[in-house]
Amino acid sequence: MAFWGVREELSRANQLRRSYYELLRDELDQFVLQYALVDSFNNFVSKKERYPFVAKRELKPRARIPDLEYGSHNTFLLLFVEEAVPAIHKKYIRFFDVNKTTLSNLLNSQALTLSEKYDRSQKYLESVQFFNFLKDLLPVDYALLIQRDQASKKKHQYSLSHFHVRVDWPIAEAAEDLAKSLRYISQDLYEKGDKFAEDVQKKYFEYYGVPVMVGGRRTAAIVAAQYFKRINCITTVYVGSSESRALIRISERGTSRIVLMQFNETEINEIAANNRILPRTFKKNYVAAKYRHKSICLFQTTYGYTNHARPPDDGKLRDIKPDLNWLSVSGQHILPKPGAWKYGPIPLNLIYT
Repeated sequence: MAFWGVREELSRANQLRRSYYELLRDELDQFVLQYALVDSFNNFVSKKERYPFVAKRELKPRARIPDLEYGSHNTFLLLFVEEAVPAIHKKYIRFFDVNKTTLSNLLNSQALTLSEKYDRSQKYLESVQFFNFLKDLLPVDYALLIQRDQASKKKHQYSLSHFHVRVDWPIAEAAEDLAKSLRYISQDLYEKGDKFAEDVQKKYFEYYGVPVMVGGRRTAAIVAAQYFKRINCITTVYVGSSESRALIRISERGTSRIVLMQFNETEINEIAANNRILPRTFKKNYVAAKYRHKSICLFQTTYGYTNHARPPDDGKLRDIKPDLNWLSVSGQHILPKPGAWKYGPIPLNLIYT
């Protein structure tokens, strides 16, 4: 059974809420793709810096990523929760009155340059000013939290309720929680010894598609993704990383990574022909930027879980085998550029070629 309520198990009212959440998430996806990748590319161009494109090998499961941060790349952590997060979770997800998105809190934190004409409605996803508000807050340290607003008169209204949200659940507890669900341990992370506990924590990072013991936002993202499984709803975690030069998206469907990829004219023509569209149509709908006579597109890698990263059918305890992969590449697509409407993702096997 899924950790969230699948659609067939929901009431009609909650099915409507799920549909609304997914509609808003689609819009949020478009904005985040633009901010994390296209805007980052433009930052490099404006500073006359060479953009550090991701090599295909870096998209393989368990790949090593160069340990180098790029200051011109946009970084952020965004948590989008289908339900209102109950107050009992404040111990590990630090959202309090002091970091609510109120005018006084924002002014005190100097997160924004605001006037007394601050529009209180701009924190709601339905507001025409919402994405401007979100863009202003994304560079703030730690995470932003979007959740259902229980105080709203509307039943299914979502707001950017808190900023500067720290994720304080220990990695060891997160790894223990995952290992229990996959039946590698019964109670305690160290019940099979220190070496086993170390292996479990390494596999925890692999489960979410990030290098072992990365710091900062990516670690906070995978800890948050595991923690929110305690709430019976969908959560989507977006993290922009200046080290991986990627947008990492973690949801009920698993983990995906989107990066910028270069294609020359010959490759563009071949991709267009294979998908029965005109090259000019491809360029109009899929090319996000041009760089040194090459076309820049959004390339998404979707990761699927192997049997070792799924609960066993018999429910029995099992031993961990560190050498076996927990992830495999389940999908590779060129995404339409943000704002494109009529065309969908194009499948393209690229990583292992």
